[in-house]
Amino acid sequence: MSRVSLTQYLVEKQREKNLIPAELRLLLEVVARACKRISFSVRKGELAGVLGDAGTGNVQGEQQKKLDVIANEVLLEANEWGGNLAAMASEEMDHSYPIPNRYPRGSFLLLFDPLDGSSNIDVNVSVGTIFSVLRMPEGVTDPADEHFLQPGSRQVAAGYAVYGPSTQLVLTVGDGVAEFTLDSDIGSWWLTGNNLTIPADTREYAINASNRRHWMAPVRRYVEELEAGSQGPRGKDFNMRWVASMVADIHRIITRGGIFMYPRDQREPDKPGKLRLMYEANPMGWLIEQAGGAATDGTRRILDIEPEKLHQRVAVFMGSKNEVERVTSYHREL
Repeated sequence: MSRVSLTQYLVEKQREKNLIPAELRLLLEVVARACKRISFSVRKGELAGVLGDAGTGNVQGEQQKKLDVIANEVLLEANEWGGNLAAMASEEMDHSYPIPNRYPRGSFLLLFDPLDGSSNIDVNVSVGTIFSVLRMPEGVTDPADEHFLQPGSRQVAAGYAVYGPSTQLVLTVGDGVAEFTLDSDIGSWWLTGNNLTIPADTREYAINASNRRHWMAPVRRYVEELEAGSQGPRGKDFNMRWVASMVADIHRIITRGGIFMYPRDQREPDKPGKLRLMYEANPMGWLIEQAGGAATDGTRRILDIEPEKLHQRVAVFMGSKNEVERVTSYHREL
C-alpha cells in the first residue's frame, strides 16, 4: 500500500474538507522543511561543531545553545519570503519579527520554540521544535507584539517536530492529530499515524520530582497518591517518566498516554509558572485536546487564557483527561 505524504495529507484537508486555505498549506510545508534542516544539524552534532553554549542569552535570561541560535535562524530564513506570513515570534527573541518590506506579507502569524529541551542536546537526548499558527487580526497592516496576543482557541494549526531515533512531525489543523516520519534518505515526510488518541486513564506521569519541596499543596497531594500505588487511594501502581524535554515528554503521552505537569511553586508563588503560554502551552495544549486529552493551568483550560505578554509564563497540566481533571479539581478545592 502506498504511503501518504505530508503534502497529500494537507491537500486533502484543503480540498476535500475545506479546513485550510492554500496559503496555510504552503506555510506548513515550509515549516516542515525548516524542521528537516534542523533535524540534519541535530543529527550531525559534534561533527558539525554545533554543540555547546552560544555565549549569548535569550529574552528569558537563559543561556543559549549553539543549536538554539541555528534553529531560530533556520525558521526565520525559511519563512520570511514565502508571502504567507505577516510576522513571526520566537521564544529566543525579545519582540516579534515582521516580514521585511522587500517580501510580500500574508495573513498568518507564526510562533515557535525553535529548539525545545536544548539543555539536553549535548548529552544526545531527544529535543524538538514547537510551532503555532494564528490569523492576523483583520484590518491590521503593520503587525506588532500585541497582534499575537490571542487565546490558544484561535490557533489554526499547531505542531512539533521531535528529533529522536527517528525524526517525527506531529500536527493538527483542527481535525485530529496526525504523525509523520521523516525518511532521511529521500527527505520526505510520510504519514505514520492518523487520528492519534490519548487514553483517558493512565499509569504514567511526568514531573520534575527534584522540585518536590517547592510544590504547592494540590500537586503534593496528587503525586503522593500516585506514589502510594496499589496500596493507596488510587488502587493501582504508577510509573514516573521525565525527560526534561517537553517535546519528548508530550510525544510519549500522545503516543501512549500519561500526564505531564510543570506547576508553579513556592519559590516564586506570585509567578504563574515556568513554561511559555504562546510557544509551548498553547500549541501543545491544542494537540493534546485534539487527541482527546485535556490541558489546564491547574484551574483554567489553557486554550481559554487571554495572553497579556508575548513571553507570558503559565503552569501546565496536560495529557490523559481523567488525570488532568483530578489534579485540576485539587487546585479548585483551595
